[in-house]
Amino acid sequence: MPLPALAPALSLHTAEGRRKYLTAAERGRFLAAAAEETPKIRTLCLMLAWSGCRITEVLNLTRADLDCEAGTIAVRCLKKRRGGVVREIPVPAEFLAVLRQVHGAGRPSERLWPIARNTAWRQVKTVMEMASVGATAASPKGLRHGFGVHAIRSGIPLNLLQRWLGHASMSTTAIYADVMGPEEREIATRMW
Repeated sequence: MPLPALAPALSLHTAEGRRKYLTAAERGRFLAAAAEETPKIRTLCLMLAWSGCRITEVLNLTRADLDCEAGTIAVRCLKKRRGGVVREIPVPAEFLAVLRQVHGAGRPSERLWPIARNTAWRQVKTVMEMASVGATAASPKGLRHGFGVHAIRSGIPLNLLQRWLGHASMSTTAIYADVMGPEEREIATRMW
């Protein structure tokens, strides 16, 4: 009897060794390219970059999920086994002000981006192409991974990152502490 296949190990790299996350330089170029887009596409791209949310979580956000006073967004988790799980993610106050300016009018229950997931995915992918993001990392998931790497590079504790990303297990979040290349060297320079 053959053994069951093991689940693939969580990794920030493909089997061929290509990274699945945006580097700091790519992230900077992505943010600059997003600034050239229409206001709604710009805020969609910025929300993905600043929150680390899954694209469907972002598309489900409503005006009521923005808490400008606390500086957070309330995100309904998609990966939890039970419904009604919400996590609050801090985002820059300036970004919340732009969100309110661009998406401010309307009912609190209206979605900020009333578009289909595949449409949003294509729009984000277009901005990534304009920013010359590496092919393997050029996706909303690459932004999520880039957020995780950026958080680790910025000294965010793993338990906070786990909460912000909505991971059930710390072992899932721990992959971001296993960065390679220039990111690893930058972290190492803090010891020197």
